[in-house]
Amino acid sequence: MMTHPPHSALTTCRVPVPGWAGRKVRLREIDSADHRTLIGFDRASARERSAQVGGYRHWAAHRAGAAASGDSHFAIETLRGGMLVGSLCLSQDDTESDRFSYGIGIGAQHRRCGYASDAIMVLLSFMFFERSFRRCQVSIYGGNVGSLSLHGALGFREEGRLRDTELSLGDIRYLVLMGITAPEFAARHRDVMLAHADPSPRRGRHWRPRRGRHRHG
Repeated sequence: MMTHPPHSALTTCRVPVPGWAGRKVRLREIDSADHRTLIGFDRASARERSAQVGGYRHWAAHRAGAAASGDSHFAIETLRGGMLVGSLCLSQDDTESDRFSYGIGIGAQHRRCGYASDAIMVLLSFMFFERSFRRCQVSIYGGNVGSLSLHGALGFREEGRLRDTELSLGDIRYLVLMGITAPEFAARHRDVMLAHADPSPRRGRHWRPRRGRHRHG
């Protein structure tokens, strides 16, 4: 699954390295040990025809000099075993717009395991509920059926289509803009909203210490 942020002017607003974790994956800072794996993901994708439709490149997004764009880059690793399965690029417009976007890619051998959807849920939860952003928008190539279906299932709605003059694969020459707002996300994923609304640890229904039956005697 591949997608990338819409073209827009970005500021240098950065987010702290997250300790975010979902049901299957966590997002963490990319380190030097990840470089070879990320390059391997790109080489594997280059051998696939669909790679020309996805538009996301793991290593190209994170190599030296990319930090100047103002983007924040994270590795996606599994909770069980800590295996690197993909990467994510977070792009933020100026804070006054209350809007952000992202690009995400999962290594070919790790797709269809639910890693992309889990990573996106973690990111949206943090940006909407912790950072108080109001809207997320991504652009997806029209031929990327898997990504379009995934975002639709998460609650994103199509907002328009843009012609991409740089893409010349068959008749696929457009980008699909998809977006979701914080209220829409909260309404669709109520369990996530409640978890962020009540960060204190929950106690069982029988958490009160039991008293003996002769407590008054």
